[in-house]
Amino acid sequence: MSDHNQTTAGFSHEKVETSNFLMILLILLVVAVGGLVEIVPLFFQKSTTEPVTGVQPYTALQLAGRDVYLREGCYNCHSQMIRPFRAETLRYGHYSVAGEFVYDHPFQWGSKRTGPDLARVGGKYSDEWHRIHLNNPRDVVPESNMPAYVWLEKSQLDPAALAPRMKALRTVGVPYTDAQIAGAADEVKGKTEMDAVVAYLQSLGLALK
Repeated sequence: MSDHNQTTAGFSHEKVETSNFLMILLILLVVAVGGLVEIVPLFFQKSTTEPVTGVQPYTALQLAGRDVYLREGCYNCHSQMIRPFRAETLRYGHYSVAGEFVYDHPFQWGSKRTGPDLARVGGKYSDEWHRIHLNNPRDVVPESNMPAYVWLEKSQLDPAALAPRMKALRTVGVPYTDAQIAGAADEVKGKTEMDAVVAYLQSLGLALK
């Protein structure tokens, strides 16, 4: 009687499934190849590498505001990516396109929305509305569960921090000029973190309407 359970020598599923090292190696190989096939073409696709008409690099004040926005974890509750579905475009505006975010490092895409998407919040409210909202969200949105950020009004920006930040971004493709970098300190001198965050929010989504 022949032994039907006998396995052939060489490369087989059993050999892969019983070897942790081989399984990990093959998984990494598949993920690496799949990632390259998906990601590399995007570096040569104009729609993902060129800014849409109207998109400009952040000013020094807006860039400082974006850094505060990231520091405070605002992206944990607010995405900046409107999907191409009628329910989303009716509520938030034109769907997001890659060319809007070529100067964002990192971009704020995602699906987490404890609060509304902010991709097109620029110009939707006044500066004063944003200040009141950041100081106490319940004053303008009674049902809001957003925390207050009262310390932003008292925290001064560090003018010396902006030029190195802009130089670093220039190395990854953001077209800051020498004049913009040299004038960054003067632009934010005497400004608070509240001023910066409001300036950042007011810059969002203005290229497409």
